[in-house]
Amino acid sequence: MTASDTPDQKVRLDKWLWAARFYKTRSLAKEAIEGGKVHYNSQRTKPGKVVETGARLTLRLGRQEKIVVVDDISDRRRGAPEAQKLYHETEDSQKRREDMAWQRKTMQAAQLPPARRPSKKDRRDIQRFRDQNGL
Repeated sequence: MTASDTPDQKVRLDKWLWAARFYKTRSLAKEAIEGGKVHYNSQRTKPGKVVETGARLTLRLGRQEKIVVVDDISDRRRGAPEAQKLYHETEDSQKRREDMAWQRKTMQAAQLPPARRPSKKDRRDIQRFRDQNGL
């Protein structure tokens, strides 16, 4: 699939990120690039950088970090299935994201809330303990 009408189409990085549906608006894409959350071939870049096929992009989206390789260039925002054909994520990046998700889940499971709220007697005991120990 070639999303571009001309083979030598030049597209800005912020526009490509918007077309590939990584960011909802071009201004959000521009802010992420300027904020250092997007690296082009392992280097910080500017929103006006011309995207080339085969380029490696490192994207920091919230807690996740994705490493994607540009497969095609487009300046038009289309449906998600078509946008996903513009890039592919590296296997190392996918594995790292899955490992991080598993770690977050296990950490969350380890910090379960108490089964019930403390009773009036429990609260008095807690307060007495804090007063005795200077907490």
